[in-house]
Amino acid sequence: MPAVFVLIWSTGFIAARFAMPNAPPFTFLCWRYGLSIACFGAWIFCARAPWPVSWAQWLHLAVTGVLMHAAYLGGVWAAVKAGIGAGTVALLVGLQPVLTAVWLSALAAPKGVWVVTVRQWAGLGLGLAGLTLVVWRKLGFGEVTPWNLSLAFVALIGITAGTLYQKRFVTRCDVRTANTIQLIAALLVSLPLAFGESEAMRWNLTSMAALLWSVIGLTLGGSSLLYLLIQRGAATRVTSLLYLVPPTTALMAWAIFGEALTVPMLLGMALTAVGVALVVTAPPARFSN
Repeated sequence: MPAVFVLIWSTGFIAARFAMPNAPPFTFLCWRYGLSIACFGAWIFCARAPWPVSWAQWLHLAVTGVLMHAAYLGGVWAAVKAGIGAGTVALLVGLQPVLTAVWLSALAAPKGVWVVTVRQWAGLGLGLAGLTLVVWRKLGFGEVTPWNLSLAFVALIGITAGTLYQKRFVTRCDVRTANTIQLIAALLVSLPLAFGESEAMRWNLTSMAALLWSVIGLTLGGSSLLYLLIQRGAATRVTSLLYLVPPTTALMAWAIFGEALTVPMLLGMALTAVGVALVVTAPPARFSN
């Protein structure tokens, strides 16, 4: 499941590169949310999947939808539309495991308990160093502006806060109905932003293919896998998988767009793999004062 998740999640940046020249970001995402809701709705109806029985769970799922769909996807796709490179935004969003580890430690420290080990911190550091090596050549060439950097930062905060919030407040429930509630919340938040966009959606083979993959592969597949992974694993270990996304994206960009793979990029991929292994295999330590 983790390997499949990394492969699917990595295609999100490729899909954004294909789609954004042909569409405004929030209009495209509203189409994505709406079609995904329709697909999930048909699946739920045929399978008679159970809905959450508690209104509190509906609220918690709606909050995670706003954070992990509206904020994260909206920030990434709007940043790409504003000129930032797919590799650069992948690097910035790849800081999520570091923020997750810092947040967990900050919450635990007043109680005298540390939930992240030195080995895990070392893995997080290696992963960050690897990410930097993978995409460093895309930095410093004028593609990063205060505006698109702010949009990428919104995406980073959204996916980090959403992951932690879901792990803390959302109980186990059917992944299909849970995703549907999240998508409805994301659609309601994104619609006003879409109405404010002046650019028209240009329907062509590229935009339709990007939309089709965004619905089937990324939302129905990737988001469902992320939901299941968060339910089944510690937040730090799950988010550490995202360290593998930028190197995987770089490989896809090489295969699809012919982008070169340099020695520093290959070294960065190796460092990233080692860093993820350290975080995933290290058990969390708990020391009490």
